[in-house]
Amino acid sequence: MEYKFLPISPEDREDVIDTFNYYIENSFAAYPETRVPYEFFDFFLQAISGYPNAVVKDEHENFLGFCMLRPHSPMPTFSGTAEISYFIRPEHTGKGIGSVMLEFLLSGAKEKRLHCILASISSLNEGSIRFHSQHGFSECGRFKEAGKKKGRFFDTVWMQKLL
Repeated sequence: MEYKFLPISPEDREDVIDTFNYYIENSFAAYPETRVPYEFFDFFLQAISGYPNAVVKDEHENFLGFCMLRPHSPMPTFSGTAEISYFIRPEHTGKGIGSVMLEFLLSGAKEKRLHCILASISSLNEGSIRFHSQHGFSECGRFKEAGKKKGRFFDTVWMQKLL
């Protein structure tokens, strides 16, 4: 299958937030406890400004998911480091789209001359930890029981890939 990568734009507001809300309600992949309003999309747009990002569509223009890099810190000493996020519509997971998204973002990161990519992952999101490990990320830090969602404490696992 061929995928189209298009910069995230205001037209993607509902698809992006609906997908993000799915993961809020049904998993530990997104940290918020409750659904976010469509206005939360503006936070995404602000956070990704100047960084590689995309919505991914199939050959029929169907929205499959979105991916983004954002600055790890506003301080210039961290300008070579970005955090990564991606969310795929649940009916399209397990088909290799995440790997293609990761490739797209890492390519964009190299063009931007980034050096370090970080992923902040809930310890209860074992699939994401496994995915990142299989793609060259290694655990570089863990905050024990730093979060609590659905009545369950979880660690924040930090994974890193140097470019």
